[in-house]
Amino acid sequence: MRFDDEPLIPGEMLPILPGHVSHGRLERILRAGAFAVTAEIAPPDSADPHEVYERAALFDGYVDAINATDGSGAHCHMSSVGMCSLLTRRGYAMVMQVSARDRNRIAIQGDVLGASAMGVSNILCLTGDGVEVGDHPEAKPVFDLDSISMLEMLRTMRDEKRFLSGRSLTEPPRIFLGAAANPFGPPLDYRPHRLAKKIDAGAQFVQTQYCFDIELFANYMTAVRDQGSHEKVFILPGVGPLASAKSAEWIRTHVPGVQIPDAIIERLKGADNQAEEGIRVCVDMINELAEIDGVHGVHIMAFRQEHRVAEIVERSGILGDRVPWHPGIPSANLENSQ
Repeated sequence: MRFDDEPLIPGEMLPILPGHVSHGRLERILRAGAFAVTAEIAPPDSADPHEVYERAALFDGYVDAINATDGSGAHCHMSSVGMCSLLTRRGYAMVMQVSARDRNRIAIQGDVLGASAMGVSNILCLTGDGVEVGDHPEAKPVFDLDSISMLEMLRTMRDEKRFLSGRSLTEPPRIFLGAAANPFGPPLDYRPHRLAKKIDAGAQFVQTQYCFDIELFANYMTAVRDQGSHEKVFILPGVGPLASAKSAEWIRTHVPGVQIPDAIIERLKGADNQAEEGIRVCVDMINELAEIDGVHGVHIMAFRQEHRVAEIVERSGILGDRVPWHPGIPSANLENSQ
């Protein structure tokens, strides 16, 4: 399956296809109806670019786009825009996360223009965790915007070629807009309506919180389909391997909005090798999620287990015979890449 009109040279932008808004491979894959795979790169506590390259290489040939996180958990690491700058030069498809916690509208608009200029085609708009949960609780939060108003602002820049102030842009950012969703945050019946608000604001793809409770997520998707949202946005539920029953219990207790059924924890407890069982649970979840109408891919969050992502994707078989782009694919062999 081919998603390129021509071979991609690292750092070069693909042409924008009719009906698309970006140069990006992620948008091409989703609009072509393929099952997409994205993953998150762990940002280093370092200024060494080689640490970023080494971490990205773990995903080569297995994911369609890589999320560069933006101070997740209100902890400081290398910036999202910095990682995107390094990796777009090497040809990777990046999803730049932007948290409203740390920037006002002036800074966000400037960052997105710069990101688009250097080849970033995907922006994920986040409100951001409060500073009190991170390693700099004394920091002053900004929250000039939230995720919905940020989506509206970036859509205005792209589609109307103007800043939020009204001043004109000579060239708009060519970006595919994304949002996060948490199907498991109370009140549950509000979650599909919250998704609809983000779609109305401009979201074109959505990555969700971890989906360990497949039944609860299936109920969420039923409500999403009932309101017609599945036809307006590409939904990639979040998955990830659990290292042990103990870590699963900690996540369930301490991470808001993550529901882990007792059955999964008991399954981990009963395994001879709980880490290996966590991989099997993740693979099973991917295959179950792929069967739900309205699911267009998965977003793999393998915190401190990034080296297992390739194995998870391979064992799940979700890519079929499709090989996502990676730096080692010769230009002549792109027929099965995106």
